[in-house]
Amino acid sequence: MCNRYGYNSPLHLLRERFSQQDLPLRWPTAAPNLAPLDEIRPTDAAPIIRPFEDGVRLDELRWGFAPPRPKAGPVINFRSENRRFTHGRCLAPASCFFEFTGEKYPKTKWRCTVVGEPFFCFAGLVRDDHFTLLTCEPGPDIAPYHDRQPVIVSPTDWREWLTVDADVAHLLKPAPAGTISVTKA
Repeated sequence: MCNRYGYNSPLHLLRERFSQQDLPLRWPTAAPNLAPLDEIRPTDAAPIIRPFEDGVRLDELRWGFAPPRPKAGPVINFRSENRRFTHGRCLAPASCFFEFTGEKYPKTKWRCTVVGEPFFCFAGLVRDDHFTLLTCEPGPDIAPYHDRQPVIVSPTDWREWLTVDADVAHLLKPAPAGTISVTKA
């Protein structure tokens, strides 16, 4: 699954899309100054959305939970199958994600976007000041490139994903055919 993704949608569009889902975007202090992030790598700070008061808030956290053992890398992707996520759910906005194919360096880099959307949101989890992305089996658009894919949450499901007591297992599924456009990067 991806170890890089990008987010470069303007803040006003993010605010508009969340408002359309009756999830007003709030800031505890002032709105952040988000620079375009063409490639977010593990341990980079990136925007995430989580519940806050009567809406949601945007925070910048580091991508990757602390490693489970010494000398291991950060946990940037977390399998979603057969798990219940009762706390710490978040959405990670993205404009694209990348997959790599090939056995030798340099590998072929593929840019994956959601058809017709300037941005989309991954299902994620927050722990302290870090987050990770949830993965599932690949849908038909990603299967030729990788054996896992990030869970993409539809805008109509954002509220449900962020509701703490909601059973969200049905949201943790591959994207249907035709959802993701894959082009050589």
